[in-house]
Amino acid sequence: MLRLSELSLPLEHSPEELRQAIVARLKLSAADLLDFHVFKRSYDARKKNSTILFVYVIDVKVRNEAVVLKRFNDDRNVGLSPDTRYHFVAQATAPVDERPIVVGFGPCGLFAALVLAQMGLRPIVLERGQNVRQRTKDTWALWRNRELTPESNVQFGEGGAGLFSDGKLYSQIKDPHFYGRKVMQEFVKAGAPPEILYVSKPHIGTFRLTGVVAAMREEIIALGGEVRFGSKVASLVLNDEQVEGVTLESGETIASRHVVLALGHSSRDTFRMLHKQGVFIEPKPFAVGFRIEHPQSQIDRVRLGKYAGHPELGAADYKLTYQASNGRAVYSFCMCPGGTVVAATSAAERVVTNGMSQYSRNERNANAGIVVGINPAEDYPGGTLAGMELQERLEAHAYVLGGSDYSAPGQLVGDFIKGVASTKLGDVQPSYKPGVKLTDLASALPYYAIAAIREALPNFGRQIHHFDRADAVLTGVETRTSSPIRITRNSETLQSLNTRGLYPAGEGAGYAGGILSAGVDGIRVAEAIATDMLGATDISRSKQKRRATSEAE
Repeated sequence: MLRLSELSLPLEHSPEELRQAIVARLKLSAADLLDFHVFKRSYDARKKNSTILFVYVIDVKVRNEAVVLKRFNDDRNVGLSPDTRYHFVAQATAPVDERPIVVGFGPCGLFAALVLAQMGLRPIVLERGQNVRQRTKDTWALWRNRELTPESNVQFGEGGAGLFSDGKLYSQIKDPHFYGRKVMQEFVKAGAPPEILYVSKPHIGTFRLTGVVAAMREEIIALGGEVRFGSKVASLVLNDEQVEGVTLESGETIASRHVVLALGHSSRDTFRMLHKQGVFIEPKPFAVGFRIEHPQSQIDRVRLGKYAGHPELGAADYKLTYQASNGRAVYSFCMCPGGTVVAATSAAERVVTNGMSQYSRNERNANAGIVVGINPAEDYPGGTLAGMELQERLEAHAYVLGGSDYSAPGQLVGDFIKGVASTKLGDVQPSYKPGVKLTDLASALPYYAIAAIREALPNFGRQIHHFDRADAVLTGVETRTSSPIRITRNSETLQSLNTRGLYPAGEGAGYAGGILSAGVDGIRVAEAIATDMLGATDISRSKQKRRATSEAE
């Protein structure tokens, strides 16, 4: 097939008009266009007050493909479609005695287990939290009744931290083998909306994602895998820098020489255990800040102009960056259109915020993290786990600022910029549950972060009109933007630098940032394990073909 890029059409057009545009662009007769499908669709809103255009990437099947391709030999927007199909690296042709262990069942662990199961390796998944149904009940107990379940919440349980989020499925990672396509196709097969395969910023939303994750779990089990909830790993079984299994908190030991560490970024007790057992870990940069809320209608008007509220465009998003005079980078993080700010702690007497949207994105407010980058050398030089300890101190202080009942401390933007405590809300009503206590957030973050955000907000107001409106609400604290550590691995084998058979992966290990990139990393680790377990002689020809194609390109 041919791939046609940068094909623009008005926002409101019919499927027939799209077909006619393809015919015209490729200079075909109508009969020469045999078939086509949309690979990607985005929109161009640079002229939002005159016209917004859909921009397509289309895969096209035509008669006399070679002739058409030669006609556009010098046109970079017409070429051969790449092979985006997933090719397994190996396949077990007989039952394998050893079963790989996957610790954690967020997006990374989910896809590591799924691909291992699809290759016949019958993985054992160990998840400290509960299944999606029970986990949802436990999470709502905190939001509605201020009752925290430490092992089943926004951070821990089936689906990982991404389950209670906007469900974003896009990333800026390099993906030459189209692993991201595999992630999307598996989600669609499990019940996600098919449009995620082609829209430019796909998302699923929490309520839909719960059913998708549960369906994928059932496939893993049907293929011979095992998924065990309430199974917290207490320690690794090590022998001469080789992992030989894990010991659960219950005392049970499970043997395996291939263990995936698909931990979330909040698995602090597990980080401490790994550090104590001598697994190589190093500190890494992350970011801290607040959640900010505006009316979604305001963001729609600024971003989409007269097309605000158009059903084909949905709720508008934004992405903001600013370099403060103190050298700190301030940026928006995990923007949730038409969503809510949620309580995201996994530890008692802590307050942590995050953002969440449903598939419809039809809540009153838009929210995003406004965060400041920090790094080990300058900001927490106290040791490998010092960044994690900083997060804990900030979250404990936020709990006190919020009234010590899981309410979050909040402040109006105008008061925050002026440095005075807030006492009364304006038109913007915060969405955080269990509730928001108005206060002064100046002590909620390190002084350099407060100074940088105060400077950045008026600048953001110039990028998005009225972004710094006085009654926009800041809610604290946002501390779990990414893992504060990296469980460093060999770039070729994907195994720990000093512990053979241990495969650190995903967000908690410092190798992903979001659902899509975590899923991709899970696939990569599954392939590495299959290669090691089944041996080079069992590697499929399709893998060799894919490598050759990649090198040729």
